[in-house]
Amino acid sequence: MHFWDSGVGKTCVLFRFSDDSFNASFISTIGIDFKIKTIELEGRKIKLQIWDTAGQERFHTITTSYYRGAMGIMLVYDVTQARSFENINKWLRNIDDHASDDVVKMLIGNKCDMEDKRCITKQRGELLAKEHSILFLETSAKNNVNIEKSFYEMARLILKKTPGNTNNQPQSLPDPNRSTPSNCLNCM
Repeated sequence: MHFWDSGVGKTCVLFRFSDDSFNASFISTIGIDFKIKTIELEGRKIKLQIWDTAGQERFHTITTSYYRGAMGIMLVYDVTQARSFENINKWLRNIDDHASDDVVKMLIGNKCDMEDKRCITKQRGELLAKEHSILFLETSAKNNVNIEKSFYEMARLILKKTPGNTNNQPQSLPDPNRSTPSNCLNCM
């Protein structure tokens, strides 16, 4: 699942990964949208269901209902918007309140290509991620920086936590053909 504030580039990150396209003039997501992409990971085909949630507060009730079934959640902030970074702790509390205890979380600092407008250093992102024991990457949907890596790393972490994976070796995600939020990667 992609979650978090409006305008941070969640939809652009998703489209760059799913369709290898970038459009700077995306309109805000209304409620929830999703994409499906099949990837090959460590010799297995994995079907990812990636849910893109609206960042506006008025959709908060809708988006929190998707936390519970999420296997992974990407928290996306815009490195050029201090407020989007400051709101990450609020989103982490929402995850703690509504998601399963074993959900995989990843912090994404998007728009790293905009160095001239940057107000959140990479070090601040790394520190916040370390405080919450979650993975951190900076991305650029525009320049395709770390987009694929972020989704593959998320999928790898989810596979490692998959029940029945006693050797901590990746296995297929449960019910990969099921199109419900219960087996999805959520991007906030």
